[in-house]
Amino acid sequence: MVNYILHKIGYAFLTLYGVITVIFFLFNVLPGDPSRMMLDQQEDSAQLQNIRKKYGFDQPISKQYFYYLNDLSPISIHSKNPKDFTFLSSSKYKYQKIVGFKNYVLVLKYPYLRKSFQKTDKNVSEIISETLPNTAVLAVSAILIAIFLGVLFGILSAIYKDTFFDRVISVLSTLGMSVPSFFSAILFAWFFGFVLHKYTHLNMTGSLYEVGDFGEKIAIQWKNLVLPAIVLGIRPLAVVIQLMRNSLLEVLNQDYIRTAKAKGLTTYKIIKTHALKNALNPVVTAVSGWFASMLAGAVFVEYIFNWNGLGKEIVNALNTLDLPVIMGSVLVIAFMFILINILVDIIYGMLDPKVRLT
Repeated sequence: MVNYILHKIGYAFLTLYGVITVIFFLFNVLPGDPSRMMLDQQEDSAQLQNIRKKYGFDQPISKQYFYYLNDLSPISIHSKNPKDFTFLSSSKYKYQKIVGFKNYVLVLKYPYLRKSFQKTDKNVSEIISETLPNTAVLAVSAILIAIFLGVLFGILSAIYKDTFFDRVISVLSTLGMSVPSFFSAILFAWFFGFVLHKYTHLNMTGSLYEVGDFGEKIAIQWKNLVLPAIVLGIRPLAVVIQLMRNSLLEVLNQDYIRTAKAKGLTTYKIIKTHALKNALNPVVTAVSGWFASMLAGAVFVEYIFNWNGLGKEIVNALNTLDLPVIMGSVLVIAFMFILINILVDIIYGMLDPKVRLT
């Protein structure tokens, strides 16, 4: 099991390195001058030169790539010369010195995601730390809805196979997989937040934390979570229902299940004791992929519901061409995607030991 985990971690590091490389070169070959973006296209040659030097834009692309890797690496080397781009500044890095040399120092630090182009002197990591928790709350709520209802309706559909109930659930789940999230978001916001607002008391838009109507202190508004969580959970819910139904039907046709039935065990006892664990394997895999995707796929849902999460921040950054925020957000999402998949692979290996041999 240890070798299996180490293999997965090594593969994850290679994948993350590939993502970092692609993101860097993708955003550094885009047309336009990042320095001019920061000055709103103002033609001030002195300011442009200062900004290019401050952010390393005056260096060859190979050096910029090394600087980027050095900033992201938890173990990095820095210059003692204040004029160098890699100068170890406490305003940029939170670090612990490992060993010092004549002109350089090796440190252990938090990954540095640079500073925002548009939000003056604000670190990208600070922006992400303010918005990512809201996205995580939304994604966790949506996936819990999908898991609970998906497993429940999937089991019921398998038990009542080919009945009217099964056909209705099948049609609804197919519809749930087909409808785009942005369309569902608009529909739910209008119908439940506007048409039925008198009965639901739900708002069309709103975030988790909001200031009171009279400028009072910030308070948590849990009701604002209901609609975006349901909308974001519709598609994974539909997938979980179908996977659970098909997987359970396959397991129920196994010989050991027939033996359990011959012994007189009830359907509830058979499913709970013998079938459910084996039927959950494909569901666990699907849920992991959906949960990781929600961190990135919540963009449209957050924007429509005005939910102050990472997805909405990415849209705003795209509108203002705030490249460090876009790059940092994509890297964080990629890291979480990889981390979640590693954890699920380990759980999957525990549920099915045969997986460890592949």
